[in-house]
Amino acid sequence: MKEKFLGKFREFVRAFLRDETLKHSSPCLKTKEEQDKYTPQMVLDELIAGNERFTRGEHTVRDHSRTMHNSYPPPQYPKAFILSCIDSRVLVEDIFDQGVGDIFVGRVAGNYATDDMIASMEYACVVTGAKLILVLGHENCGAIKGAIQGVELGLLTGLLDKIRPAVCDCEHDNTEHTPDNCDYTHNVAVWNVRHSLQQIRRSSPILRQLEADGKLMIRGAFYGLSTGVIEFFDH
Repeated sequence: MKEKFLGKFREFVRAFLRDETLKHSSPCLKTKEEQDKYTPQMVLDELIAGNERFTRGEHTVRDHSRTMHNSYPPPQYPKAFILSCIDSRVLVEDIFDQGVGDIFVGRVAGNYATDDMIASMEYACVVTGAKLILVLGHENCGAIKGAIQGVELGLLTGLLDKIRPAVCDCEHDNTEHTPDNCDYTHNVAVWNVRHSLQQIRRSSPILRQLEADGKLMIRGAFYGLSTGVIEFFDH
């Protein structure tokens, strides 16, 4: 009985010490002045560091209700726009260890850059001052598998057609071209991210100019559901 009690007590102490070492967030939303201190590279570096904290289980402790109440009327000066898939397993703020007011998150099946999504990016970057656009693909994506299979289902058919060029880019892969082949679906998902990056630059002269002026960074990334690790692309 004594050993059992001591074992539980040690577990409690370890849990307490672990919680005490966690990073705590600011009780207020970021201001315009705080946002202005960031460069695009600094924003990217912060997201990389946030994912590293997430994978280590050292997430930032946040009280969203308190943050909102301490910042009324709440300002909105996020540092980045993340284009993600709608997948419910991809908790965008969590995997980058970001809180309320830190990032814009746009979601569409297959993380494809639609015109409406690009318009939202223009708002985020021009009106509110975001410094980074990140297109985030992910492992085991249902939209990617649907595009590989040639699924036809109502309006979804048109969306999956936009992903098909990524499937074509991988037609010479020396591997089995099926949605159950993890290596193949990974390659298609990565190419799909790259196509979205091209679509953003091609469709928006505003964002293209901001990037050329060094005021904006446009990057791609890939999230591993099984590991929690995000692979960031150079371009």
